[in-house]
Amino acid sequence: MIWSVGIAAGSCVKVIVVIPARYGSTRFAAKVLARQTGHFLVEHTWAQARRAACVDRVLIATDSPQVMEACRSFGAECVMTRPDHPSGTDRIAEVVRDLDVEVVVNVQADEPEIDPGQIDRLVGLLRADSEAPMATLATPFQRAEQVADPNIVKCIVDRRGRALYFSRSVIPYSREAAGVGPLSQYLRHLGLYAYRKDFLLAYTALTPTPLEQTEKLEQLRALEHGYPIAVGRVEHACEGIDTPEQYAAFVRRWKDAHPDPQHSS
Repeated sequence: MIWSVGIAAGSCVKVIVVIPARYGSTRFAAKVLARQTGHFLVEHTWAQARRAACVDRVLIATDSPQVMEACRSFGAECVMTRPDHPSGTDRIAEVVRDLDVEVVVNVQADEPEIDPGQIDRLVGLLRADSEAPMATLATPFQRAEQVADPNIVKCIVDRRGRALYFSRSVIPYSREAAGVGPLSQYLRHLGLYAYRKDFLLAYTALTPTPLEQTEKLEQLRALEHGYPIAVGRVEHACEGIDTPEQYAAFVRRWKDAHPDPQHSS
């Protein structure tokens, strides 16, 4: 069952962005409601998503009355979902099940600097590849030490622009360099996804797979079940917020870009 604010099932929307915004967070409690810029963290993400040219609708999906109240305060369309979803993808599937949409874009709530053009790029990938039910993005690495970091996911893409594999390990492994080879060989995966709606509903109903459980990477479920994933290359990563330190850095960047007019010369 879905408890919703401002949603009319059956309305004709072709491309929708859904932002799963869970209140709980292990490393940064209640981060989506952090407000040191004068705007909630999730509000920044929502505002950026609304700037994408191809998007018809943006809504936030949450399990928290506090998040719901915050979203109402800045005018966002918000949906209250079940609290027991194992992932944000499952939360999104609940939201879109009865909506008339073609493409669903999953934008994480802790991406306040998400590039709207990257959302448009994702949707374009599905429109260009009729056989791919799912799309994501990757970008070149900036530093060699990032490639060896298991917290940063790597992606290998075939000549058609489809994913061969995702891993926390160094892929490809350079035998000559005994690990990380030339930086140009590596792609960093960005956790932004677009799905065809029917596939999203089928995908979330699939049993988790061995590689998915080993790497703790949900997208491997699609590959293990034989579904192609279109991968688009972009020039930069939009860093998410996982820790209070990362949030503090974002606040500094935002304030530098939006100086207080009362203190400007």
